[in-house]
Amino acid sequence: MTTKELIEQRENTYLSPYAARSSQSKGRQRPITPCHIRTEFQRDRDRILHCKSFRRLQFKTQVFLSPEGDHYRTRLTHTLEVAQIARTLARGLSLNEDLTEAIALAHDLGHTPFGHIGERTLNRLAKDGFKHYEQSVRVVDVLEGSGGLNLTWEVRDGIANHSGNARSSTLEGRCVAKADRIAYINHDIDDALRGGIIQAFELPRNSIRVLGETHGDRINTMISDIIQSSTQQPDVTMSEEIQHATDEMRAFLFKRVYQDKWRSDEEQKCDFVVENLFRYYMEHPAEMSKEFVESSFREGTERAVVDYIASMTDRFAMRIFKQLFVPDAFHVL
Repeated sequence: MTTKELIEQRENTYLSPYAARSSQSKGRQRPITPCHIRTEFQRDRDRILHCKSFRRLQFKTQVFLSPEGDHYRTRLTHTLEVAQIARTLARGLSLNEDLTEAIALAHDLGHTPFGHIGERTLNRLAKDGFKHYEQSVRVVDVLEGSGGLNLTWEVRDGIANHSGNARSSTLEGRCVAKADRIAYINHDIDDALRGGIIQAFELPRNSIRVLGETHGDRINTMISDIIQSSTQQPDVTMSEEIQHATDEMRAFLFKRVYQDKWRSDEEQKCDFVVENLFRYYMEHPAEMSKEFVESSFREGTERAVVDYIASMTDRFAMRIFKQLFVPDAFHVL
């Protein structure tokens, strides 16, 4: 037997009846040459890890804009934390870890510069709106490589349905959705405490009592509860008590961290940068990078401009903005 066949055999033997099996994938948009070592979901994970959009995540905002400290999260470190939590959930529920990891690594590939601030700005400006999870699917389907990464249906479904009220068709995708929320709630508390935005005594006491005093305790409580609550049913869910405490903590973060006045001035600056880049390139599409200029002829100027801006890192967006709108110093010869 090949290595791939041995892995597929182990999946069939040891995984939950509700797990996705790589040998039973619904397939890709285009056929590819078979691999004798890796399963289909392992190949997807590798394609995601090696793509440019994944590397750019290290220079995209998670919550704190251009943080000075080395320990604040970026979109890349958020993604890695989501992947770790999601794999732990999948392992505890005997689901497919490879599929779970692939979805987790790709779930935020479509995020804009400046995090959700940039997302809101593009959603306001683009006639068809903008959602980062839809853009993540577009990245893997169209923008990366020569016509996309050609991922399996299960990975694409998990990416498209990791956010909001959407639900993935696979339990592995639902693990990623839960892991995404667990990760950002807990690491955003950590970063907000480090930045002096909030103090530990301000955290909602009922949530702390239920979830735990420390970062690690809270993550462990949430993961353990999901595994315990989901073992006897084909779903990925929390108990009522843990869900309530988690929602209370999330509401606290929205009030004190995500929407508080300390962010408003910086958010207005980021909104200003993204909006002016959008309007400039709508008027001057030929000045975009070559692949986006070519895209503008195939799919229209606005689609290409949205793709171009969404692909930017924070620092690239700022550099281009300065080149376009900030005059150079005058030097007397």
